[in-house]
Amino acid sequence: MAEKKWFHVNAGLLDYDQAMELQTRLVGARIDGRMTTDAVLWLEHPRVFTLGLRGGSENLLVSESFLKQQGIPVVKTRRGGNITYHGPGQLIAYPIIDLGAARLRVADYVAMLETVMLETCSEFGLQASRNLINRGVWMENRKIGSIGVAIRKSVSFHGMALNVDPDLTPFEWIHPCGLAQTRMTSLATETRRAVSLDQVRRCAQRRMAAVFKRTPISLDLGQLQAMLQATTVTP
Repeated sequence: MAEKKWFHVNAGLLDYDQAMELQTRLVGARIDGRMTTDAVLWLEHPRVFTLGLRGGSENLLVSESFLKQQGIPVVKTRRGGNITYHGPGQLIAYPIIDLGAARLRVADYVAMLETVMLETCSEFGLQASRNLINRGVWMENRKIGSIGVAIRKSVSFHGMALNVDPDLTPFEWIHPCGLAQTRMTSLATETRRAVSLDQVRRCAQRRMAAVFKRTPISLDLGQLQAMLQATTVTP
């Protein structure tokens, strides 16, 4: 059986609009066959609130003028779910996967992303859990990892966000994921120690490769962008 590979792209701190434009290009290349290999973007975002397909502006608890003073934009997205916050110290993974070719149902795919975060938390001594009604990863009633995916012609984009050591204050300005009673937490908060995002990323990459049974090929952002200029992108 041929070895299944995918690209792991360490994109660093990337503006949300830039990440969305890159995902759009990757999804298009995967759909039309110019890109024959799946990819996962690993990154952080500058501070931003994002709205899902179910909206979420009604779950914003502060005014637009306040957010303008804070320098935090609110962006509409095409992912599932409701409002959430992204910021430095939060590990983001955006898998661009042809779910049809991988023979994965969307429900199974979401569960696999949860497994990646659960196993990553476990490596840091935390016993997190699932909630089949409110998807993501939880420490009792505190949410540590979120999932919001989108699918276009069987190709996935958007993905998962694991709170490593972000400033949790902006989460207090919303009902996260539309849940009024939800508190957000992080690996650093739960372990009560400093946690390196680079270390967590390497752990999550190992776990994701194992869960999806893929061999990762590491790229930086410049290498990926150069490859996207090619007629066909192959490993």
